[in-house]
Amino acid sequence: MDRILNKFHKNHNLFYKVVLFVVTTFLIVYLFPKSGTFRYSFEKGKPWQSENLYAPFDFAIQKSAETIEDERQQISKESPVFFEIDTAKTNQIFKNFDTVFDRNFLDVNEPELTNNLYQFGAQIFSELYSSGVLSEGYNFDSERLISVLVNKTQNKTIPYAEFFLQTDLKAHIEAKVKNSDYEDYMSSYLSLFFDVVQPNTIYNTSLTESALSDRLGRIVLVRGRVDKGTLIISKGEVVQGEKLAILKSLESEYASQVWTEANYVWILAAYTVLVALALLMLLLFLRKYRIEIFSNNTKVTFIFFNITLMVLLTTLVVNYNSAYIYAVPLCILPLVLKAFFDARLGLFAHVVTVLLLGFVVANNYEYMFLQIIAGIVTILTVSELYKRANLFISVGQITLIYIISYFAFFVIHEGSVDGLKWENFLLFVLCGLATLFVQPLIYAYEKLFGLVSDVSLLELSDTNSKLLKELSDKAPGTFHHSLNVANLAEASANEIGANAMLVRVGALYHDIGKMSNPTYFTENQSTGTNPHDELSPKESAQIIIGHVIKGVELAKKYNLPDRVIDFIRTHHGTSSVRYFYNKQMELTAEFDPLDFAYNGPQPFSKETAILMMCDSVEAASKSLKDPTSTKINTFVDAIVASQIENAQFLNANITFKEIESIKKVLKHKLANMYHLRIEYPE
Repeated sequence: MDRILNKFHKNHNLFYKVVLFVVTTFLIVYLFPKSGTFRYSFEKGKPWQSENLYAPFDFAIQKSAETIEDERQQISKESPVFFEIDTAKTNQIFKNFDTVFDRNFLDVNEPELTNNLYQFGAQIFSELYSSGVLSEGYNFDSERLISVLVNKTQNKTIPYAEFFLQTDLKAHIEAKVKNSDYEDYMSSYLSLFFDVVQPNTIYNTSLTESALSDRLGRIVLVRGRVDKGTLIISKGEVVQGEKLAILKSLESEYASQVWTEANYVWILAAYTVLVALALLMLLLFLRKYRIEIFSNNTKVTFIFFNITLMVLLTTLVVNYNSAYIYAVPLCILPLVLKAFFDARLGLFAHVVTVLLLGFVVANNYEYMFLQIIAGIVTILTVSELYKRANLFISVGQITLIYIISYFAFFVIHEGSVDGLKWENFLLFVLCGLATLFVQPLIYAYEKLFGLVSDVSLLELSDTNSKLLKELSDKAPGTFHHSLNVANLAEASANEIGANAMLVRVGALYHDIGKMSNPTYFTENQSTGTNPHDELSPKESAQIIIGHVIKGVELAKKYNLPDRVIDFIRTHHGTSSVRYFYNKQMELTAEFDPLDFAYNGPQPFSKETAILMMCDSVEAASKSLKDPTSTKINTFVDAIVASQIENAQFLNANITFKEIESIKKVLKHKLANMYHLRIEYPE
């Protein structure tokens, strides 16, 4: 058991990457569509650009959505509508008529007139209830046939217009009475009908909707079948009419093919293999070309997180409305990775992400071409991200590339610019605006993952920051030395194409540990007294060596990024404190040389190697007396040669050619500092 635990502890970084790899793979596969995918893209009225297409299986030709909707509308118009007459209420209403009539026409004393008035009123009353009285109107055509139910049984079918609306009662009675011989009794008739007339017919909602639902359910969604192996469309044939309907039916059939139990495992396994291959290529790239990133689990997690985030965002947009696919700011990915790492890694990760998204989007070739081109433009154009103007200019260029590429694809498909979808250009503009969100996103990532970008480096390079102010107050000589080293290092980095901003910041902070004992370092000794005179060489060496450890502790206290702390740890590598080492040799030959050596580690990047050279050259240059160009050249060559001889640059990714370029810069800068003119050989 202990053996297994020891093995796990020894390889815990590798185990973590394996778990991260597996989890990311399955998460991305989970986000992929769980249905069949139609491999071809086509548009109405355009030629079929693929090879001859044969039916891969038997499938039905579906009716178009417009056809089905027309059938639904027709059925809705023709479906029976049911109204029900309340017979008990009708009988009661007719009984009330006689009673109310006698009460309203009580003052008429002539029997014959009374009988005529009654007959006239009864006729109107019968007409009102001949079909039925409704309390309100309904949204039916006047000619719509209505099935009338009496005692739950269909009695007759009449047009809707034959029903009488209670709201029309006054106008109807007034019109009838005015056209009769009984206009003098208008008020009596109005009072009679308002007291007697009540609705006796109601709309039977449940029965009507049930009948409509039954008829709609019998709509046939297909209008024929295509047998397997049948030629659907030939290459170059125009997609229209029946061909278009068949292609849409086949595409719909693919989309509706939810993974079944029989093929689920196979499709899932195939997706997993392809996603795993793409992510494995990324890991292999990191291991071969970016070993320092591969060794850092936080950075690997950060890269995988951003790839998964882009797949998730694109999937959500596709599921909502695939027309908005080009509004997804995919170029944020290479921007972020370039800000924290480098352009090559950013482009590689972007291409891997676009390959994965090819499983999610339609017209994947066009989509992948546009996104890869946009990613390349992003990497080539965006430099010095901390400068806001640069970001706006680059986003404008990215948007322009999107528009030009889309326009070219449209002309290829259409053969002209007629019917160009201008709204897609707006999507590209929105995509560009969304890309500007990279600035706050970088800030958030710095806090979440403990990374550092050029934006943070720019803030750290401010000499008015609290820590550098403190260095200036407590150790002014060290502060001045750091500024000189920063200038030398920045110029050297620019010469060989290294990260100039990073090496400048590293140079400004590399000696902050000297604040603990500033007077023990010669650049801060202004009184002429040297406290080392009272110490043994070993004690003095330990104080000098200790400024590295104290600098790391101070940097962590002030939350400096790890990339900056690396400069503090490595700027002396594993070299020896030569002055006190030689002094100890004069006293006795029996001592431990490690007591006079820095703990390291050695520089492991171009930037940290540059700082070591610049720091040593600048510090030692103070000992030069009567400097000349020849002295400076010999002096720089000797210091750098000593560092190479002691294998200080063995782990740094720096070449001899780059070292020679750095030496040339140092010689030129030192000559300027001492107001000398470089003597070039004839």
